[in-house]
Amino acid sequence: MDDTARRLVLLRHAKSDWPDVPDHERPLARRGRRDAPLAGRWLRRSGYVPDAVVCSTARRARETWDLAAASLGRAVPVRYEPRAYGATVLGLLMLVRELPAEQHTVLFVGHNPGIAELAAGLAKRPEPDGGQAGRVPASFPTAAIAVLGFGEAWDAVGPGQGRLLAFAVPAGMR
Repeated sequence: MDDTARRLVLLRHAKSDWPDVPDHERPLARRGRRDAPLAGRWLRRSGYVPDAVVCSTARRARETWDLAAASLGRAVPVRYEPRAYGATVLGLLMLVRELPAEQHTVLFVGHNPGIAELAAGLAKRPEPDGGQAGRVPASFPTAAIAVLGFGEAWDAVGPGQGRLLAFAVPAGMR
């Protein structure tokens, strides 16, 4: 099986606001409402429209998905997953390993540090002479997207088994 048979798309929620509400209920800020649709358009243009979505139940993640989804051109089934809110890298990896075999491209909408740590942990280390190519950047800003390819079944995905296929930030999605 080639190492792009399965694609995991990791989207950090767009920029949130900080009103006086519980963390779980924080909405998107104006910049977040501007950047989330860019993420959806980038996914469509780049050929990474998912088969399914796993989204944190936090308001800012749900709003990010709603705005991104409107730009995809087709409906995509979404599962709002309470375990994705505040998840550690290990918790997110467990969610990846639970994905159904028939889903080949799955998008996770979540939070840092978990999303960035998952991307960095799953990506193969580039060859010594490869410079920064194939390396997940240290900075994983709001509304950034990492796309990782795998040859393994979801239940066998583990550290260092993915290949970074793409990384995009809102400024580069325009």
